Amino acid sequence: MKAAVIAVNGGPEVLKYAEIADPVCADDGIVIDVGTISIEGGDLLARLMTPPTSATHVVGYIAAGTVRAIGAKVKGRTLGERVVTLNANGSHAQQRAVPAAMAWAIPDGMATADAACVPVAFATAHDCLFHAGALKAGQTVLIHAGAGGVGMAAIQMAKRVGATVIATASSSDKLARLKDFGLDHGINYIEQDFVTEVLALTSKRGVDMVLDSVGGKTLADSVKVLGWRGRLVSVGIAGRGGSAVNAFSLWAKNNTLHGVLFATALQNEYPRAHALVGECLQRVANGELRVVIDRTFALADAAQAHAYIEGRNAFGRVVMKA
Repeated sequence: MKAAVIAVNGGPEVLKYAEIADPVCADDGIVIDVGTISIEGGDLLARLMTPPTSATHVVGYIAAGTVRAIGAKVKGRTLGERVVTLNANGSHAQQRAVPAAMAWAIPDGMATADAACVPVAFATAHDCLFHAGALKAGQTVLIHAGAGGVGMAAIQMAKRVGATVIATASSSDKLARLKDFGLDHGINYIEQDFVTEVLALTSKRGVDMVLDSVGGKTLADSVKVLGWRGRLVSVGIAGRGGSAVNAFSLWAKNNTLHGVLFATALQNEYPRAHALVGECLQRVANGELRVVIDRTFALADAAQAHAYIEGRNAFGRVVMKA
């Protein structure tokens, strides 16, 4: 099969399109013919920072397609069934082997490409807002990187529960388009200081919650916009920098800092987390929540796809066709 592989860590240019061996189906696993690969923020970090396990290492969390092989111990799966799969690596390929427990059936009528964009982004957004952030109707939330996958999912979910939604993005055009997804107030972080703007929008009270997928200075500065008992939820380091937050800065308003990684939620809270992904898939299939695919690349152009995302060009998701 063909795959986008890496032999060393680095920028998008380290991705090479190559012929590698087909994956082997484990007794407790499945193999799928990949249709659509959703490129996740974690895929970019893995390419950049996680040491490859071989000279033909395949990165990537999410791939959706059809089941081509089923392990001897697996029940409840059928050949040809459409599924979306999640694993630590292996998505950037024409075939993929995963544990059967890390697959979800794609609802009837739902596009395979849309399904590929759901498990990480939508389940992560839900965990950040409600499991970690305890967001409720009438509260105000600041969502950084609102035009990204997690950000766009979070805007929709927050608005549906009756929260006031503030979000940052890198252009006024992106912010204008986010109004259609439930955004109340947009902040262009290239041109505006988000701390100043948020405090002005809230009459200096601050927000009840911040969802931050950027890290670094953005995370540290987000403490400044928290209101009384405000919750700061950290879910990524898109800015590629470390995040130094002084615990003392949280004391005065009884604020909390909570880290979220949905992959470890699946490991430690499997029944709840697995069911949450299924719920998110159904909500998108029903039209309650929306997936926006900004651009589709061929798997052979994986390097260009990664570079496109890192250039902050996308509004919504970027996917590849295998």
